[in-house]
Amino acid sequence: MDNYEKFKNEIYNLINIDLSSYKEKQMKRRILSLISRNKFSGFEDYIKGLKEDKNLLNEFLNYLTINVSEFYRNKEQWNILENQIIPDLLKQKKKIKVWSSACSTGEEPYSIVMLLSKFINIDDISILATDIDNSAINKAKIGIYSEKSLKELPNEFKTKYFEKIQNTYKIKDEIKNKVKFQNINLLKDEYPKNCDLIFCRNVMIYFTEEAKSVMYNKFYNALSDNGILFVGSTEQIIYSHKYNLESVKTFFYRKKS
Repeated sequence: MDNYEKFKNEIYNLINIDLSSYKEKQMKRRILSLISRNKFSGFEDYIKGLKEDKNLLNEFLNYLTINVSEFYRNKEQWNILENQIIPDLLKQKKKIKVWSSACSTGEEPYSIVMLLSKFINIDDISILATDIDNSAINKAKIGIYSEKSLKELPNEFKTKYFEKIQNTYKIKDEIKNKVKFQNINLLKDEYPKNCDLIFCRNVMIYFTEEAKSVMYNKFYNALSDNGILFVGSTEQIIYSHKYNLESVKTFFYRKKS
């Protein structure tokens, strides 16, 4: 067993994350970069440091989960959500259950609340937002963002739902209070049931094909009848029929009943 295999086992025992489900070449390169940056001699030395230093472990987890996000990321896809996906879902029911499954620092679920407020009363909106990284979730709960992260957000939302504090923007409580944050490991944990719309964007690219297959099946079971799975712009599901999902628009897949 080489050092990386031992390292993967130690990480699993330490934080219950299975690095075998991630693309090895890509993940190994990222971890070696962290080891070098923190001046450890190798995997064995680094795992000792992770066990002894909580801040180091938080840095590792944050780096592992690649928390890059912004409001209305890939804006043209949000236009499809607004003009087709959400109106179609609301024809079937007055209130829809939405899950942002890798919410990072909160930009995505807060964007969803703002968009839904154009269709239904804000008091009737409730979004489940989950991530594996508690430090990202804690940042999301604080809700303070840079101007850069708001660059794609429609001005009507920026004006209405944010308070400018020097060079940052604080999201207002009327939006924050509509999001419930929770820690979920997409590879291991149970998924919520009867979701009408699931966001899982810019996550799958880091996983092996085997891990993705497991997750697609779990997403299928998490969706309500005719529910929609929304994936990232590099994550088209090539054989979606294998998972009883049909493409309704690029990056949007409907559960086939």
